[in-house]
Amino acid sequence: MNTTQSPSEHPPKKTTPSRSTGRSSPRWAQGILCIFLLAAVLTGTAAAYATPETIEAASNVYVSDVTFSPGTFFPGDEGTITVKVTNGNTGTGVVVSHATLYDDDHAFVVTSSPFSTSASIGPGQTQAFTFGVTADAIADGTFYPIFSISFRDADSLWYRTTVRVEDAPLELTITERPDTFTEGGKKTVTVLVWNPRESTVRSVTIVPAGSGISTTPLKGYVGDLGAGESKEVIFEVTPTEETPLTFTAEYYNGNNEHEVAITIPVSFGHDKTGAEIVVNNVESTGSSGSMTIKGDVTNNGLTDAKSVIVTVGSPATGVNPNPVYAIGNLEPDDFSSFEVTYTMPGGGDIPLVVEYKDVDGNVFTEKFSINTGSNVVTGASGAVQGVAVAGQASTGQKRNGGMFGSFGSGMNQVPVTEIVIILAALVALVVAWKKGLLKKVADRFRKPADADADTMPDEP
Repeated sequence: MNTTQSPSEHPPKKTTPSRSTGRSSPRWAQGILCIFLLAAVLTGTAAAYATPETIEAASNVYVSDVTFSPGTFFPGDEGTITVKVTNGNTGTGVVVSHATLYDDDHAFVVTSSPFSTSASIGPGQTQAFTFGVTADAIADGTFYPIFSISFRDADSLWYRTTVRVEDAPLELTITERPDTFTEGGKKTVTVLVWNPRESTVRSVTIVPAGSGISTTPLKGYVGDLGAGESKEVIFEVTPTEETPLTFTAEYYNGNNEHEVAITIPVSFGHDKTGAEIVVNNVESTGSSGSMTIKGDVTNNGLTDAKSVIVTVGSPATGVNPNPVYAIGNLEPDDFSSFEVTYTMPGGGDIPLVVEYKDVDGNVFTEKFSINTGSNVVTGASGAVQGVAVAGQASTGQKRNGGMFGSFGSGMNQVPVTEIVIILAALVALVVAWKKGLLKKVADRFRKPADADADTMPDEP
């Protein structure tokens, strides 16, 4: 509520003690006399303006609004305090001067000069007075700056306002992140920014940064964030190395720049929800020329393995007719057979390479070492993935494809020939049935049976 305070609330002015006078010279006495005469003239002039009407008019002048920029200050922030003075008279103007702002708590430093010149405020009009201020670097709490303004024809107006200084930055929270990252894999990280302050902050942006990390988007734009408001920003993060990942919220409080950051570690590990490739049922055959390696590739993970291909790695070299075997899509628990032809100088384990993609197009490579002597398949890390025995089918795996055998989602695995033969046989049976051929064949077998029944002697 706006209030007008009485002059008695103004702090008393400092006074200078009088000094004892010594022997006076005539020139000194003349100076004193001139000063008294000038004071009498000025006092008479002021008294001539101060009338009951002007005092009544001044009582209708009030502080109608006080605004702060920013709404609440950080310690050390620069800003402005604008005081609007309104003349509530309907037909009388007032003359004001010496508009001043000061703070008894010393939480603010007024950086602008007082308004020393006079200003006339007409009936019903409002005059704004803006002061530049700087909050103390260690201030925190609620403070009460005082605004005062003098009337030419009456006493002064005093008004105490309220302003907040709070050292409460924006808060960042990671609301979604993967359990682990994979090198070159795209993962989602969601950052929530919340404004705990009592006023709006402007131009909020969230900037991710980390060595060897690329993000989409490069910067998250939030905009203005009101008191108590929050907003989420979603980033797609693709790391190429293990590193700390920092998200920094940059924002303005008034014209003052501020920032706050949060950091999460990026470490590589096994993706619990991704595809998991297992190779088993492996056998290798051939002569001293080209060799053929056969087996099954199974997706033992929880998501699809897309664009799956199988080949061999160095020192083996893939050769025609199947240097690279394309399987296609493998759903969870789905598997497909493969057959790769290759050459390899000397002996030793065969490096088998399985490459696939996730839904975002990230490429993953799994390497297996095939010991053709014992038919043991091991992964790149040396962990046993399965034991292959030539000629035996793998067990305990879900086989998509039903009666036609095992095949994955690749078109090269569909048994087209078998399907065509069965369809042709079904069509032939339908045509024979419609033409009565099946009935003739049935009758032919039925007649000998009837004849035999006729020639049999009757039982006594």
